[in-house]
Amino acid sequence: MKTAFVFPGQGSQSVGMARDLFEENESARAVMERANTVLGFDLTDIMFGSGSDETADQDKAVLTQTENTQPALFVHSMAVMSALPGTASKPDMVAGHSLGEYSALAAAGAISFEDALATVRLRGELMATAGDIRPGSMAAILGMEDADVEKLCQDAAEGDVLQPANFNSPGQIVISGDVEAIQRAVALAPDRGARRALALPVSGAFHSPLMDFAVEGLSEALSALDIRTPSCPVYLNVTAEPTTDSEEIRQRLVEQLTAPVRWAQGLATMQRDGASRFVEIGSGKVLSGLVKRTLGRDVATTALGGIQDLSTF
Repeated sequence: MKTAFVFPGQGSQSVGMARDLFEENESARAVMERANTVLGFDLTDIMFGSGSDETADQDKAVLTQTENTQPALFVHSMAVMSALPGTASKPDMVAGHSLGEYSALAAAGAISFEDALATVRLRGELMATAGDIRPGSMAAILGMEDADVEKLCQDAAEGDVLQPANFNSPGQIVISGDVEAIQRAVALAPDRGARRALALPVSGAFHSPLMDFAVEGLSEALSALDIRTPSCPVYLNVTAEPTTDSEEIRQRLVEQLTAPVRWAQGLATMQRDGASRFVEIGSGKVLSGLVKRTLGRDVATTALGGIQDLSTF
């Protein structure tokens, strides 16, 4: 039995995330306190929120800002990793969804915690700025085949940017592009066989050419980053294939900004290579659901996000 660790991306965050780890696990608390030091502000305050119903909406809005969401998710995943006993923290393979790819690389020892955290924060800032400079949107298309969604994007683009952004599972694909093109695709999708099509509340057109502004800044940061050979294969978003080559990792992290996340394809490749158990490390259970929908209900999944999860594991 081979075990794959998978790491969540944006959309899995929630106010109060990792609070129980901070309060009850010394190793996890040390990771979060180190993150506060590296960033120069208390990320944990953003992650935990005030705990007051009166400020719940404001707390959620702050956490949902891309430049905060990405480091928060990364730190939560790394806190869980630190709380695992040594023998349990060595997967046979790893993968991460979008932002989660950085968590996967750090978990596999390819990038240091400090370097990954600083890069993730920068990535979030650059993506947020790209969304301000070139506003865009995203939409979920449910119940259509991959090729049909690609054709939908071609037909609805009408000269604008529009492309698949996340191949999450069979029949669950997110598209990304100019606002008007997204609106046309959502209106057209039911006639093309979609069970449902809905615009998503996002701050930019992630994993599309509308993120071009972020490419230069991230590329510059990654060019100076020390990326080592990972301890196990990393299954990349861009190719859906494994690698242990540090230079390929560097290249694909840049490409990932504007290219689709081939998550479903990557899961299938991991299963092909022997993965029979998938352990989700960090906030939420989104990826566990995608594993089941992609590979079958009988595939073993475990989500580790809090103290109780770790105790059971």
